[in-house]
Amino acid sequence: QVQLVESGGGLVQAGGSLRLSCAASGRTFSLYAGGWFRQAPGKEREFVAAISRSGDMTYYADSVKGRFIISRDNTKNAGYLQMNGLKPEDTAVYYCAADPKLYGAPTEAQEYLYWGQGTQVTVSS
Repeated sequence: QVQLVESGGGLVQAGGSLRLSCAASGRTFSLYAGGWFRQAPGKEREFVAAISRSGDMTYYADSVKGRFIISRDNTKNAGYLQMNGLKPEDTAVYYCAADPKLYGAPTEAQEYLYWGQGTQVTVSS
């Protein structure tokens, strides 16, 4: 199995940027597809972005397409979410997730086996 720890959250003004990191330990990170999800108070956890094992395929929610970039560095056992043009509606706890999906990457939360503890992102207007 793999353990995941997110970092990089914080408070930022609207229009600003943050870069979230997801550090993986345990099994080889390149054996897992990765995803980022977020959950705002009173709302369900929603898909943000996902990336295949090798990083050659990426997927984005429409709400973040063109603003967020998902990436990974398997040599560092790490995944990243670069968030630009942040909006107040992006405020949420952000979670990274991993799944041993062989091709592509899941976009549904229930498909992921492993989760981090989350990191808070707050965007002020």
